[in-house]
Amino acid sequence: MSYHVLVVEDDVVTRSKLAGYFQNEGYTVSEAETGAQMRAVLDLTDVDLVMLDINLPGEDGLMLTRELRSQSDIGIILVTGRTDSIDKIVGLEMGADDYVTKPFELRELLVRVKNLLWRIAAARRSQSTRGSAVEDSQVVRFGEWTFDIQRRALSRNGEPVKLTKAEYELLVALSSHPNQVLSRERILNMISHRVDAPNDRTIDVLIRRMRAKMEFDPKNPQIFVTVHGEGYMFAGD
Repeated sequence: MSYHVLVVEDDVVTRSKLAGYFQNEGYTVSEAETGAQMRAVLDLTDVDLVMLDINLPGEDGLMLTRELRSQSDIGIILVTGRTDSIDKIVGLEMGADDYVTKPFELRELLVRVKNLLWRIAAARRSQSTRGSAVEDSQVVRFGEWTFDIQRRALSRNGEPVKLTKAEYELLVALSSHPNQVLSRERILNMISHRVDAPNDRTIDVLIRRMRAKMEFDPKNPQIFVTVHGEGYMFAGD
């Protein structure tokens, strides 16, 4: 994979040296002399990491760092001739990932760039995995049915089936505890705040309505099973 690096530096010698070095290392490199040019590049193309000089004409690199960080998780390495540790602290507080002081070894900078890009890629993979896991956990599939909890959508072979708010809450409660017997009282505790004047009969009525909507034979239920003397069990496969 070829990462895209943007070098933002007003000194043409330093900028050319950085651009040439990283191009030779296999990176795609863009150049900018000012904050305005930096924004123009970012508007036109995807950039993975910005090497940003603090001392730019017209705009302070620290302010540009804060602007960049407020908009994305792009990698930011500050490159500067300043030696004051306060600038380093402020830069990192503004959202920079790393800080390099001139004069610097190009090989050291390369290692810092590689490490930062690796951390960014790992963080994005982790975030993507967590997002997929959350999305999967919000969708319950059983038999011909798909129940998307987050979207409050129930469908049978792709055909939507409307649910009232109380029916939705009941299905969430039962499908969250598959093959477990839940007493009427426990189910009421899960949904009673959404049902007016709830009682044991409320659950029986809701179960009957759900069976009418979802069971092939409501008199011989296979999804919402009655466990006599105990309550109900969600038995969807």
